[in-house]
Amino acid sequence: MSTRIGRSGVICVLLILLSIPSPAQAQAKWKGSVVKDGDVIIVKNPEKPLYKTPILELREDLSIGGPDAQGDEAFDRVQGVVVDDAGAVYVLDYRASNIKAYDATGKYVRTIGRNGQGPGELESPTTLSLNRPRAELAVHVPPRGIVFFNTDGTFLRQLSFKGLIANRGLVDSRGQIYVVETIMDEKEPRYATRKLGPDASAVATISETPAQVKGGNKVRAFPPTGYFMIDRDDRLIYGYPETYEIQFYDPAETKVHKKILRDYDPPAVTAKEKTDLEMTVPPGMKVEIEFPEDHPAYSRFFASDLGHLFVQTSERADGGKLIHDIFDAEGRFIGRVALKPFGLEILKGKYYALEEDEEGYQYVKRYAVTWKVR
Repeated sequence: MSTRIGRSGVICVLLILLSIPSPAQAQAKWKGSVVKDGDVIIVKNPEKPLYKTPILELREDLSIGGPDAQGDEAFDRVQGVVVDDAGAVYVLDYRASNIKAYDATGKYVRTIGRNGQGPGELESPTTLSLNRPRAELAVHVPPRGIVFFNTDGTFLRQLSFKGLIANRGLVDSRGQIYVVETIMDEKEPRYATRKLGPDASAVATISETPAQVKGGNKVRAFPPTGYFMIDRDDRLIYGYPETYEIQFYDPAETKVHKKILRDYDPPAVTAKEKTDLEMTVPPGMKVEIEFPEDHPAYSRFFASDLGHLFVQTSERADGGKLIHDIFDAEGRFIGRVALKPFGLEILKGKYYALEEDEEGYQYVKRYAVTWKVR
């Protein structure tokens, strides 16, 4: 006996299938809350993410660097990487004191800058940023300031910080500069995150945090360290991981307009971590290391062009990868993913990362991203 299903029956079956939630969609609803404190939106997240199943997949499709890279293409010590809208990759090499440029296929194109202290020269550069609308690369070279190049390699100008001691400096698309200044105060040494104008004039102080310096031969292990980045909307995203809080600043008014909070149980510092750190102290050097009970809430973060924020924690998965918390554009804690350090950004469906193998060779990797949820 044969069974026939008419057109209306087929439609009913399709509607039933479409109504069945996927494994990720079948998770419980988000259990956080959104409140307002004046003009500030505060997104309070629970300890567990919205989705328990993987919410994205990565497939490697490009690798630059490693032991096979020779001559001008070889990495000495990479300090920073930026990617333009066409997928071209610019790699800041701290030891070589230059920028290596690659096209979107990974082909080496040119070297920008060279070691030295003259115009267009770089000596021990620390950070690299890209002003996308103007196609300008901005290189922080302490203590001199910022050196600017066109992405074609042309030297443009140099901006002095006029005595300000900054160990990190990034430039947004408006020419505004964000730096971390080291304040060598005998009683209270500290780091200050500051906003400067395009001429390096002081605009605002974002935060001041302890420098974690101990007297004598004492060293504090695993201290919380402030971190910031600038997203594609020129928002400053800042966090000091003594607690799990991340702040988003309005680029025009330099004030907090959103905060992301998450309940969390800080991972304990393990006996192995203590032993491994103690073994790095050179023989004969008298150093007393103070170990905290727990790690900071996180260490750094990066963003996607869809508004996601990936927060790197100290929790490790199998194989040594670090667990990253994923927040959506609304600030909801939606999932977790294990990644090698260090994620750079997700742009046009591609994830970019700076990774290092067991032998110490560095690579810039690119992965195709497939999202499992929307």
